Amino acid sequence: QVQLVESGGGLVQPGGSLRLSCAVSGSKFSLYAYAWYRQGPGNQRELVAHITRENLTDYADSVKGRFTISRDNAKTTVYLQMNSLKPEDTALYICNAGGTYTSGTLYSHIQGNYWGRGTQVTVSS
Repeated sequence: QVQLVESGGGLVQPGGSLRLSCAVSGSKFSLYAYAWYRQGPGNQRELVAHITRENLTDYADSVKGRFTISRDNAKTTVYLQMNSLKPEDTALYICNAGGTYTSGTLYSHIQGNYWGRGTQVTVSS
């Protein structure tokens, strides 16, 4: 069983930064790929960023150049550094442990059954 606990959310002004953390326990951290999703009010859950076991990363077009996902196998923690935040980034940010589907040079996150409860990010002046 894998447990994920997110932290680091809060209220920030447009243009500001936050770093989210996803602390993982209960299983071998290095075996999984991880992803950050977000869900805003009235919106469907969307994939924001994901990182493979080999530290390959990919991002939604809406956050490319602003967000950075990383993982620390020693601390069993996944991070999401968010810069130049916009009001449309307001959402509940949720961590997922899963796998990676690879086809040639393309790779995508496979959702696993392990989710955290999320951390709220609000971008407002």
